[in-house]
Amino acid sequence: MLAAGLVAAATSARADAWLLGEALGLPDWLTVAGESRLRFETLDGQFRAGGRGGDQQLALRTLLYAEVARGSATFAFEVQDARAWRHDAGSPLTTGMVNPVDVLQAWARFRLPAQIDPALSTEVWLGRQTFSIGSGRQVERFEFANALSGFTGLRFRAVGAAGHELHGFYTTPVARRPDHRAELADNAAEADREAWGRRFWGLHYRHAEPLGTRLPRLWTEAFVYGLTESDRAGEPTLERRYVTPGIRVFRVPQAGAWDFELESAWRTGSRRASADPADREDLDVSAWMLFAGLGWTFDVAARVRLALEYSHTTGDRDPDDGNYDQYEYSFGGRRTDLGNTGIFGPLLPANLRAAGLRVEFRPDTRLDGRVIWKRAWLDEARDAWVGAGVRDPAGASGRSIGRLVDGRVRYWVVPGALRAEAGGGVLRGGRFPREAPNAAAAEDSRYGYLQVTVYF
Repeated sequence: MLAAGLVAAATSARADAWLLGEALGLPDWLTVAGESRLRFETLDGQFRAGGRGGDQQLALRTLLYAEVARGSATFAFEVQDARAWRHDAGSPLTTGMVNPVDVLQAWARFRLPAQIDPALSTEVWLGRQTFSIGSGRQVERFEFANALSGFTGLRFRAVGAAGHELHGFYTTPVARRPDHRAELADNAAEADREAWGRRFWGLHYRHAEPLGTRLPRLWTEAFVYGLTESDRAGEPTLERRYVTPGIRVFRVPQAGAWDFELESAWRTGSRRASADPADREDLDVSAWMLFAGLGWTFDVAARVRLALEYSHTTGDRDPDDGNYDQYEYSFGGRRTDLGNTGIFGPLLPANLRAAGLRVEFRPDTRLDGRVIWKRAWLDEARDAWVGAGVRDPAGASGRSIGRLVDGRVRYWVVPGALRAEAGGGVLRGGRFPREAPNAAAAEDSRYGYLQVTVYF
């Protein structure tokens, strides 16, 4: 009876009673908000190279955001504190999991006056920032990651009256610190710093409904992204010189109708085989990615959507031919297409083919969920299973990674203030995890997590 009463009280609570800005009685020009998320993850059966046994992790991420708006200018500051505990000695502990007490964002945004078209709205950001554009496959502010990362530089967004958008940026990625495992395990604090030897830039245009009433809710996007690296003192790089143009066409899902999505990009340029300063040989790069999906949303109260999906990112055909054909994973998101990450995340969009089904449901504004089933293969047998670090240089272990079932469900206990989430995944290993020379001891992996997020 007591537990039921507590649940009922939390469910009926007002979201504004939880909000920091309301509690402080702040003026309209000042916004202060934050969130704190606690997640417990467990993994039974390692899939990473040489791994044995299971793993677990307790992860806590707290974000505190402040914004000052004065006329056409806005100034924002966001602090991140990301920590992790209870992991094993062989856990894949990275800077994406631990980043104690650091500045995630510190930017100024200016709204520019419309000179050509009064309906055109243009905003410019300057400083350290996080952002997502388009599908998020090229650049995204990760939602599931325990430690977020950002960029420092200039970004703009211009929006027309019809909904057309043009995004552009020229930035330097922020390198999270610390980056040594012993310090990460101790949750040691060290200031992040800009990786000045790297430049990440892009232009991304979205055009709304180009065919009008013939195909309503159809959007097209065209983009080009670039990455340039150069060695600096104490910061060796792969000397990558990439240009990645691409397109995306999609129809927004709607009850009782078909929807689809097609996104493809081609990467060209050069890079070195290693970050060793003595390595002076440039490899020619030609790689591509493709995502295709076709879905139907049933006109029922649960808003169930069923979709067929296919992902393809090229691998390196021959490590000795002077070319590099792998479409490397960089700043884009992967959880939506390829399943949960955290201490799991066996599928990564590099040297991968994955085909399968997706089921999504949203019966109301408080509850939603999704389940995916994927069959996955290596694109090139001699290249690595990048998500696991497993490789057979001879290409004699086949291409089959296996079958993945993965999903999650979320529920707003207090809408806008308290959200609970649970999810997991099972990877049934194929021939490659069984036969590759440095494969893990376990052929199958089972993952689960529980998390709760408080917004204040």
